[in-house]
Amino acid sequence: MNDTPDTDGMTEEGRTTRGARQRGPEDTAVIRKALGVALATGVYGITAGALAVAAGLSVLQAMALSLLLFSGGSQFAFFGVIGAGGSPVAAVASSTLLGVRNGFYGLQVSQLLGVHRWARPVAAHFTIDESTAVAVTQTQPRQQRIGFWVTGVGIFALWNLTTFVGAVAGGSIGDPRTYGLDAAAAAAFVGLLWPRLRGRDPLAVAALAVVITVVSAPFVPAGVPVLAAVLAALVVGLPARGPRSGVVAP
Repeated sequence: MNDTPDTDGMTEEGRTTRGARQRGPEDTAVIRKALGVALATGVYGITAGALAVAAGLSVLQAMALSLLLFSGGSQFAFFGVIGAGGSPVAAVASSTLLGVRNGFYGLQVSQLLGVHRWARPVAAHFTIDESTAVAVTQTQPRQQRIGFWVTGVGIFALWNLTTFVGAVAGGSIGDPRTYGLDAAAAAAFVGLLWPRLRGRDPLAVAALAVVITVVSAPFVPAGVPVLAAVLAALVVGLPARGPRSGVVAP
């Protein structure tokens, strides 16, 4: 190790030690942020558990779905379709469609984490909206890893605990329509979608999806309108656009 002082009067060992000390507050800050996100998101699992039993699932089935699927949007889609009388195939297709985004998250998160091959399935399971968001907003690799794992593990633990609480409580409250739980899935979707409606294209997709869903709902089984609404993204996104310079593409 080179102990010769540089122009700043500090050896390489000294700079390393000082760097380690300086990382402390940054680690603490990202941990606090991750735990705050985990708490705010995990409590929402109570709604997921209540919706599961309202849709006809048992407490055990609700917990299995929460543990193995672990994707709030996909779970709400599944509960909504089943609760509306849709087929299991339509419910799985709807939830899978919403879960595809996590695969794209994984492409970016895998570059940040640098996990070993054996840990990749675990990291993939914890790759959700919130863990990805906390990780990518950090500037240093160490804080990116801390943010991802603390957020992912925190939400997983709290989400499954509150899902159990919601499922047990939901099974004892009687008819869910009395408390408005039959509309909670739709409200959850709106809550998840609203913050993302920024820009002209997302608004156009959302508006067209609403039209497709409303028009098709009276004529097709439950769950199919959700799948049909995907056409909105194709209609808005596929048309070829010429270069902004005004030159027509060949």
